[in-house]
Amino acid sequence: MSDMLGTLPESWQHALGEETGKPYFKELAEFVEQERERVRVFPPRDEVFAALHATPYHEVKVLVLGQDPYHGHGQGHGLCFSVRPGVPTPPSLRNIYKELREDLGHPVPDNGYLMPWAEQGVLLLNAVLTVREGEANSHKNKGWETFTDAVIRAVSERENPAVFVLWGNYAKKKLPLIDTEKHVVVQGAHPSPLSAKKFLGSRPFSQIDAAIAAQGHTAVDWRIPDLGTV
Repeated sequence: MSDMLGTLPESWQHALGEETGKPYFKELAEFVEQERERVRVFPPRDEVFAALHATPYHEVKVLVLGQDPYHGHGQGHGLCFSVRPGVPTPPSLRNIYKELREDLGHPVPDNGYLMPWAEQGVLLLNAVLTVREGEANSHKNKGWETFTDAVIRAVSERENPAVFVLWGNYAKKKLPLIDTEKHVVVQGAHPSPLSAKKFLGSRPFSQIDAAIAAQGHTAVDWRIPDLGTV
């Protein structure tokens, strides 16, 4: 059934056990397939599990939780807050970049492609992994949350500690899924323009870096290289 949604990478298949064989997942796959037959759905099928492909289970140092994919044409590509090169940087990510500059002094890049973070062990996970074009939250409560809760639990159940980043009230509701004695949780306001005043100045990257160091992991280089795109 996961083939209807794309292929789950091997490291996560093992970590998630029988999740994709459960009835809810079959219903979810059928729902998304029906949606694709009649409307445009983002991200494309081969990018639904892009975050899990980019960051293998055993390599997760940081889990950043978003809500659902960007719903504008060409935006969502399977990593939360990220867009492909050449796509204008969305407002929430612009605020993340502003805070990164204020917190760590890194320059604001000319693109919103966060794959360099994902490749260093930053799992950029949305709670809902698909969306109908132009309709935010159109695929919520269809089963994705059950699946991504299992992803969060799988990381929490590892012996190897990680840092969980929960921005905004929606993400903070996932706190009960995390073993806070073993892992570090960095919480704060969402970087969207609606709550930017609370987000800006919160210095989350300094907090994440300190936790990564305390856990004995190699540091994440948060700088996103310029690509010559605007």
